[in-house]
This record gives sequence, C-alpha cells and structure tokens, in this order.
Amino acid sequence: MAETASSCANPAPKALVRLLSLCRKPLALKEEDGMADLIDVKENRLLGRFPQALVAEACRNGLITRQGDSLKPTAEAEAFLKRARAARDEAFAVQHGERRDELMLDEGEKRKARRNLDHSPLASLARLRDQHGQAYFPPEAVEAGERLAEDFERGHMQPRITASWEPRLAQKVKGQRANAPDLKDSALAARKRVSDALMALGPDLSGVVLDVCCFHKGLENIERERQWPARSAKLMLRTALLALDRHYRPQAGRPTLPLHWGAPDYRPSTAL
Repeated sequence: MAETASSCANPAPKALVRLLSLCRKPLALKEEDGMADLIDVKENRLLGRFPQALVAEACRNGLITRQGDSLKPTAEAEAFLKRARAARDEAFAVQHGERRDELMLDEGEKRKARRNLDHSPLASLARLRDQHGQAYFPPEAVEAGERLAEDFERGHMQPRITASWEPRLAQKVKGQRANAPDLKDSALAARKRVSDALMALGPDLSGVVLDVCCFHKGLENIERERQWPARSAKLMLRTALLALDRHYRPQAGRPTLPLHWGAPDYRPSTAL
C-alpha cells in the first residue's frame, strides 16, 4: 500500500482532543497533586482528569484561555479539532482500502481528488498474477472494464433500490423507457455506448462483464449463480475484457466493409 495507517494517524494526543472537546461546556478547574480536574458547573460532577502540564501547554498554544478557575476554547481549538477528526477518519479509511491522489475533470476544471483503488472489483483483480508473475488482467483490459462501468453509472442504469417520490402521473412518451425524457443528452449517449459494447460482446461474454464491472459481483458469486466450475469466471472475465478492449480500440488496418461501390469518376445524383 502506498500509505499506511501509522502515516495517517492522528498526530494530536487523544488526551488533548478530549480536553478541548470538554472545554466547550462551562467548566470549573480544580488542581491538585499535578492533576487538573474538570468539573461541570451545571451538574457539579467530574468530567475528566488531565495532567496540569497538558492544560498549561494548551493555554500556551492558544487553544484554550484560562480565567481564574474557568477554561474556554478559542477559535483555534475548533480548527484543531476539525483537523484531528479528519486525520482520524483518514487513518480509518486507509485500513480499509488503498488510496491515491488523482487529477479529475470537474466541469472543465482539473481538481485533485482522493480515489479509493479498492472501490471497484477491477482494482483488486488487476493485482492478480499468473504463474509467470505477469498481470493476469492486462492494463488495457482493466481500463476497458472501468470505461464500461463509468458509462453505466453516467447513464443512470443502476437499478433503483429506494422508494421513488416521483408523481405517478408523470409525463411519459409512448414507447420510451421510463424516465428517458428526463435524462440529459450525456446520459443517453452513455446508455448508447453501453448498449453498443454489450452487443459487440454478445450474450456469452456480456453477462460476466456486467456482473463484475457494473453490479460489483465477486467471481465466486458468479460461479455459484451460473453453476460454473471453480476459477472459470476469471478466465471468462479476462476473455470478455480483452474483447471489450478491441471494441473500444479497433486494431489498425482492420478490414472494414465499403460504404458504397463507385467508379473513379462517380458523382452522386443531386436531383430531387
């Protein structure tokens, strides 16, 4: 992994974070034997005990202010807590997936975003190796699968799993798919690309590509649902992704059917 949990761990001590969180309430400070007790003013009960050195350090760094026996957090304390909470969440996320910073296009502008490489099943499958140590799924095959998944998501083709709040008497066009008039041109174009790709693969290969790339099913689940032999889904998926890559990137010099036969001096007729 590019990052480890230790590198993203919260640099702030837990005791300091807890101290600043408690200081949001009206508190009374009671010091004894090198320890500082935080007493809730309203309920008159002990909320926490901290070393006096920690309280003094927080005051010296401008995180809290002390007026007699009362403590109050500063504006810097809120920013400090937000950074500590973000670092803690990042450390937890790193333990459950590999992250990488990438440049993404957002409305024509390049923005830096953190991507979870394990979000797609293809990310984990791309790390598989064959008996010779080579990638079992070539990079171009993985790229083709991710391209299909992006078009599938951009076309809003994922089945609805929540309740629909649209009016039951919504305007519909006869013969069109539900919600089709409300889709943007980009979504309709994405649906067309998905349909063309699946037609190019055929019924034998399109199913496994849809299950893995679009519905995020595991290979073992596919083998169990389709009653395939063990480790056969991996071979079928590899074959399908390579065929999908050939669909997206036709080979140079591939023969194509002529659009029209004509003599060298042929001219189309313009008569109406």
